[in-house]
Amino acid sequence: MSFQAYLNNIEAKTGKGPEDFKKLAEEKGYTENGKIKPGVKATEITNWLKADFELGHGHAMAIYALLKGDKTYQ
Repeated sequence: MSFQAYLNNIEAKTGKGPEDFKKLAEEKGYTENGKIKPGVKATEITNWLKADFELGHGHAMAIYALLKGDKTYQ
């Protein structure tokens, strides 16, 4: 599955797109100025996404990669 397909599936399930997750992560204190804050671990972010949005591990990691800047979207 492509990265974009992961994002499309996440948006279909949650109604939230990449920009929404970036905003929510900042509101939760995980990111600042579009970057993950020092000391914030992947597990913290994936646990939040699993709990609040019922995402599976792979989909939560896709959002983490997006927040980390490892992946981009269309």
